[in-house]
Amino acid sequence: MDPSLDSILITATDRRFASQIDRLKSSMIEAARFSFVNHPKESQVVLDILRDVTENGTAAVLRYTAQFDGVNLTEKQMRITAAELRAAHRSIDRALLRSIRKAIDNVRRYQSEIFVGNCPSLRGHRGLKITPIRRVGICVPGASAPLPSTVIMTAVPAQVAGVEEIAVVSPPRYQPARGLKTIHPVILAVCRELKIGEVYRIGGAQAVAAMASTKGPIPKVDKIVGPGNRWVQTAKKLVLGNTGIDSIAGPSEVLILANNQANPAWVAADMLSQAEHAPGSAIVATDSQKLAEQVLGSLKDQVRQLGRSRETMECLMKFSKIVVFKSLDQAIDFANDFASEHLEIQCGGRNREVLKKIRNAGAIFVGPYTPVAVGDYIAGPSHTLPTGTSAKFFSALSANDFVKFSSVMEYSRKDLLADAEDILRLAGTEGLDAHARSVSIRVK
Repeated sequence: MDPSLDSILITATDRRFASQIDRLKSSMIEAARFSFVNHPKESQVVLDILRDVTENGTAAVLRYTAQFDGVNLTEKQMRITAAELRAAHRSIDRALLRSIRKAIDNVRRYQSEIFVGNCPSLRGHRGLKITPIRRVGICVPGASAPLPSTVIMTAVPAQVAGVEEIAVVSPPRYQPARGLKTIHPVILAVCRELKIGEVYRIGGAQAVAAMASTKGPIPKVDKIVGPGNRWVQTAKKLVLGNTGIDSIAGPSEVLILANNQANPAWVAADMLSQAEHAPGSAIVATDSQKLAEQVLGSLKDQVRQLGRSRETMECLMKFSKIVVFKSLDQAIDFANDFASEHLEIQCGGRNREVLKKIRNAGAIFVGPYTPVAVGDYIAGPSHTLPTGTSAKFFSALSANDFVKFSSVMEYSRKDLLADAEDILRLAGTEGLDAHARSVSIRVK
């Protein structure tokens, strides 16, 4: 066992406890901020890319794709063809396709159940008009492993909301046996399964710029959603205002609230599932010293068995802690202040009691048989979640993020007469004579 991991265990009895907690929160906020570029020179690089694409369109996108992804595309090759989508769909394993379809069905069902447009009292309200966003762009990272779940968790909520047009962008990182670098076939297969026909083999800041610009290979979108590296996140931040975005997401994180009824091996496994993101954060908050020590011991055993053991160990040392509080209520207060992306509650018979006290979390996983992975892939809620304490004011991505709400007012002469005196009085108080006249001229 590696004794260096002992340093991630801290207890309330330690005189340095308060300062250690402060450093932990600071390190997590800093990690979240790392998701977008902070250095002025690097920020300028992203800004230059956005301006270049805005001014030079397709030519600039092709140039940056060659520079950053090492792929020389023609304008025609940027967009995936219908034949390529069909071929990818035919090529994937049938068992995998069944799992993909199950995930799609679960997400569609959940999103339909929580969609405000399906609420009778809102749908029929005379004072509210609910309108889907017309056109949405989705960023899918080009990681070494394919991420089909990203397409499902972003596109299906948009479809439930009634979005008419969806464009998917992903960098060409997959290297087939021969031929042009492209998007992984599993990603393309999911797009085909969802009947998304507009897919582009471009990524990075240049893809965000292309979706936000009126000049380029992609017709401008109204909102951009989905994860990406810090260059993508910075680009999303900079186009906000011209184009809507979901949020600026940082490294993945989990906070596990556990008492002495939790299974220490399972808690350790859940910590590792986030730490292996590299960067990723895993925090355990407990009132049990015994559980904390057992989790630490299991963590030491399990981390050695991982294929990415060294990288995961680094994340554990830098971004993870096992924290022992004097009471479970103190651990809950810490969790609410931390506002984690993922929050697990493993407190046995007290699970529902603890859930009632949670105010801030992106997604909540209750009970020993609900690891974060069920939310990542199959349960139904989107795994696109707020990070870096932003769960205090942001929510999980849902179908409700793909609609706009317009207020609707329709007065009769009788209605206006009933309110005219009050409107005139308020307008006069604000010194807005024209406002008052627009009412008085109608009621004379």
